[in-house]
Amino acid sequence: MASPLIITVAPNGAYKQASDHAAVPITAAQLAQTAVQCRDAGAAMLHLHIRDNDGRHSLDVQGYRDALAQVRAAVGQGMVLQVTSEAARIYAPQAQMAMVRELRPEAVSVGLRELDQADIGEHGLADFFGLLARERTMTQVILYDDKDLQRWNDLRTRGVIADAPWFLLFVLGRYSAGQQSDTRDLLPFLQGHTGAEPWAVCAFGATEHQCVSAAASLGGHVRVGFENNLLLKDGRTAPDNAALVRQAVEVAQCLGRPVAKADDIRALFHGA
Repeated sequence: MASPLIITVAPNGAYKQASDHAAVPITAAQLAQTAVQCRDAGAAMLHLHIRDNDGRHSLDVQGYRDALAQVRAAVGQGMVLQVTSEAARIYAPQAQMAMVRELRPEAVSVGLRELDQADIGEHGLADFFGLLARERTMTQVILYDDKDLQRWNDLRTRGVIADAPWFLLFVLGRYSAGQQSDTRDLLPFLQGHTGAEPWAVCAFGATEHQCVSAAASLGGHVRVGFENNLLLKDGRTAPDNAALVRQAVEVAQCLGRPVAKADDIRALFHGA
């Protein structure tokens, strides 16, 4: 049987506002409502950003705790709740890592190139990723191009990054003109991937559905949502995030892949 397809939804991102789409969730209550809709549509993981009182990207630990509590109350254990550590041109690597250390989330996404800085050094990377491994934090490592992947492979080969069930996210088209992804953006990642870690993709704009379809057909997993794309596969504006999740579920059904549940993800990444 084909491996279950993990569908993650990223409903808001660091920059999207209600002015971009009325269904972009900003508050904790809106995140909770969106989470329920997306869980019911087939998403087993929620990638969430929180905002400050002015609607700006925030890594505030108490803000995360409050939002996570509301979302968890709404969805129970039916979703893995993944927080972002994204810098968003606001936070330095030290602050990003400090948030994770204090929050101790179930799951987190970390951008390798954001943390792989001279003032952190390989010793700092080893310490931080070692903590994530010991805490059994479900960690998704964000890679923006094949150079990021080469760097990750090198750090893993030399033992700087400890052995653990890491989850890779290949970002397609982040630095392309107009942030329009192409399915061919996936090829360098597949060529450089060692096969040791499971992987997923996210993509930008109108080609998101094509890209996640390609990834799912090649054994990868997918992330969809308003963070990167507001459009359905036919070019119309999606009514909500759940509509993008349902499209991904349709891909899985066409491929004969079951759709992963939250407990499938937990079992895959830490045997729980």
